[in-house]
Amino acid sequence: MTMGNDRRLRLLLALAAGTLAGLSLPPLGWPWLLWPCLGLLWALAGSPQGVACGGLWGLGAVLISHRWLPALHPLDWVGVPLPLSLPLCLLLWLLCAALGGALVAAWAALVRRLDPGRLSTALLAAGLWGGSEVLLAKGPLFWIGLGASPLPGDPWLAGLAALVGAGGVAAVQVLLGWGVWRVARSWQWRGGLLLLMALVLVHGAGGAAREPEAAQAAQIQPGDPTPSVPEKVLVVQPAIPTREKFLPAQQERLLRLLASAMAEARPSGATVLLPEGALALGQPLPGPAPVEVLSGGFRRSGASVHSAVLRFSPQATLPSSWVDKHRVVPLGEWVPLAPLFRWSGLSAVGGIEGGAPSRLLPRPGGAIGVAICYEIADGQALAEASRRGARWLLATANLDPYPLALQSQFQALAQIRALENGRWLVSAANTGPSLLVDSSGRVAAALPPGRPDTGLFSVPASWRLTPYLVAGEVPLLVLIAAGGVLRAAKR
Repeated sequence: MTMGNDRRLRLLLALAAGTLAGLSLPPLGWPWLLWPCLGLLWALAGSPQGVACGGLWGLGAVLISHRWLPALHPLDWVGVPLPLSLPLCLLLWLLCAALGGALVAAWAALVRRLDPGRLSTALLAAGLWGGSEVLLAKGPLFWIGLGASPLPGDPWLAGLAALVGAGGVAAVQVLLGWGVWRVARSWQWRGGLLLLMALVLVHGAGGAAREPEAAQAAQIQPGDPTPSVPEKVLVVQPAIPTREKFLPAQQERLLRLLASAMAEARPSGATVLLPEGALALGQPLPGPAPVEVLSGGFRRSGASVHSAVLRFSPQATLPSSWVDKHRVVPLGEWVPLAPLFRWSGLSAVGGIEGGAPSRLLPRPGGAIGVAICYEIADGQALAEASRRGARWLLATANLDPYPLALQSQFQALAQIRALENGRWLVSAANTGPSLLVDSSGRVAAALPPGRPDTGLFSVPASWRLTPYLVAGEVPLLVLIAAGGVLRAAKR
């Protein structure tokens, strides 16, 4: 084989491995498919084409994992000319893939420089990958990474999130990929046995962490109150197409659905009503609220417009408190220097400004943690809300017109957030997923996607701290530090 053929083969292998890695993420959720793909990435990173291979691996992974992005087309309902709509959606998809490729290429360059065969490199590179996912999730462009890849196929491995968070789960996956590569490179029964023992250990730890007995044994803060009666929440899934949601007829329909749910709330025994996105800018409730209402909607603050979860006290028609969306979508909600270009992005309600970073919503029935739309990807923000007293978590989103693949990814992220925080999580979404996730990451109840429906969920409160809430990202820092120590020892 000539040098040119060898180079092309490596590049094709990198693209194929990245494509399979993207496929292994939710909705499939097969981490055992991911590990050999990561093993091949480790092998290729040490080659002369290591940086290019890393770039192609990341490009393929993001193209497949974000394959729902072209469903944004058509965009003519927000003023984008139809001939430009599909090219714009494809450009956004390719831009996300190119950014993912650039990040993995930079990771591969570091690995090649440090020598991928050394244990110190494995620890450093795994810790940096996991830490990068944590940091990227706080920015505007990150959606899903290796931290959520075990779901739904391997819930025991996902259980590690209760111990080390999603970043730690990502780091463990990278280390397992390194182990697969080392065993495949020079097969020895001792190496295979060590890898098998590592798999058993991480699965055992994850399985133990997600069991109720483990949650009961978690650290309890001094002075914790006696557990209260679970709250009954009535979730409203309106299933209004996004492209029609702001038409006058659909706005009237939304208000009728909300009024019907308000009438249903008290007879059903609900104490909280959760409609997704039922309120336009400045819109009051259609009547006095019979119970507490936590509704998605919009509010104006000075010259700024915010997407928010609005809290209405019983018997009120106007909100008394709220949590503004902090992590706004570039182009879709927020455009830099938009006033200069007289364009407010793709949002049908105009330019949206980000709010305060806190995700904590205080309320008389107990504070909760709130994630709006793709804020569900940011585990640190919800963890901080739990440390500050959130008793359960609320995720609200409008995932129309995207396909069910995106709903599956949203559900996986919701399960990871529930595991990290040891909190029950309620998702109220326009077309789905509207569901209840228990503190062990299991889906306890769900509404059928894509059609109007309501569901009454019983949500227990929790004050306990998981190991992840106690330690945060310290395990990742320890992993990186251990890699540094081993490197200093020339290991």
